[in-house]
Amino acid sequence: MNSNFPLSNLFQPIFTCKRGQRQDWGNLCGSSISLVASQIAQQLPVLIITPDTLSAQRLVADIQFFAPTLPTLLFPDWETLPYDIFSPHQDSVSERLATLYRLPDLERGVSVLPVTTLMSRLSPPSYVKNQSLLIQCGQRLNFDKFRRQLEQAGYRCVSQVIEHGEFAIRGSLLDLFPMGSKVPYRIDLLDEEVDSIRIFDPETQRSQGTLTEIRLLPAREFPFNKEGITLFKDQWRAQFSGDPMVSPIYRDISKSLVPAGIEYYFPLFFTQTHTLFDYLPENSVILTLLNVLDVA
Repeated sequence: MNSNFPLSNLFQPIFTCKRGQRQDWGNLCGSSISLVASQIAQQLPVLIITPDTLSAQRLVADIQFFAPTLPTLLFPDWETLPYDIFSPHQDSVSERLATLYRLPDLERGVSVLPVTTLMSRLSPPSYVKNQSLLIQCGQRLNFDKFRRQLEQAGYRCVSQVIEHGEFAIRGSLLDLFPMGSKVPYRIDLLDEEVDSIRIFDPETQRSQGTLTEIRLLPAREFPFNKEGITLFKDQWRAQFSGDPMVSPIYRDISKSLVPAGIEYYFPLFFTQTHTLFDYLPENSVILTLLNVLDVA
């Protein structure tokens, strides 16, 4: 190839294609797929659908090599068996929520996910947006009220914050590891005002740097407040015949307890569920690898 030939010219048909138009691109081997995606994503949001989790992870690593500053989002699977008695790991839920929050406003960048994950239903886009909180220095913050908000959002009160979805209160200090964040934060209150927000190391518990604001995402992909529990119970009775109290899941939910594996019943917490396509910007480019449909 002529070294003076602009690489962007190769992708001009994609930049000018109409909505819903399909194009096939053959002979893309090895990391060339990642190179193509990274170039297109410089101007448009790109969704790549892969046949499995391993290929999705490899694509993300390759794209970050070709374009280190390009926003690259991985939407992981829950990695649990359907209707098993285990819930997804908090780190996986954190990464999923972070992607769902950023995806609707993505002007350029790449999001990657396996086709099996794409086929699962999701909460409405409005849920993640409406349930997120912004904390800023100088903001007034009532400890008791904020603690209730955190617990309703699914955060767990612990003695020492180590992983996503945990918070701890020690005097005027609030340690918090928000979902979607790569680091935990320490909030110092002066009376009821946020005096400082600092990053800290969960292993050494030492503070490292300061911020002016942080964003808190919900700790679950479904609402577990009074309204969510009521809707769950109503829809459970509508879907399943017989005495609902026979089910240990229904009994736990009625007691405001979160049973392991409840994520697979999450459609009962909403009147309508959505797919990842509902989160995509309108000008998104969707790339599918050759054998994706065979896997689906």
